[in-house]
Amino acid sequence: MLISPAWAQTPAAAQGGGIESMLLILAMFAVLYFLMIRPQMKRAKEHKTMVDGLQKGDEVITAGGILGRITKVDDQYVTVGVAEGVELQMQRHAVQTVLPKGTIKTIQ
Repeated sequence: MLISPAWAQTPAAAQGGGIESMLLILAMFAVLYFLMIRPQMKRAKEHKTMVDGLQKGDEVITAGGILGRITKVDDQYVTVGVAEGVELQMQRHAVQTVLPKGTIKTIQ
């Protein structure tokens, strides 16, 4: 009684164009790319460059928060001195930050 049958109406999906919805999807992908994907790729590239440039004597902070000085560098691993006579061997990618020279004063 309150809702009359609408036999003559066309389906709503047939009215709008496929172009508008396709443009909306492309615009959303472009926003996603510039706000999320591209900055993440840039950070990954910077981290890879930093890891490739590690050398003996660099002062570093690892992903676990350990502060130390690199004493030995291999292809896959670095050895980090954290105290007098204490060295830890870890993967190169575990190094998160390279500190400026002279930051650590109490190690070796």
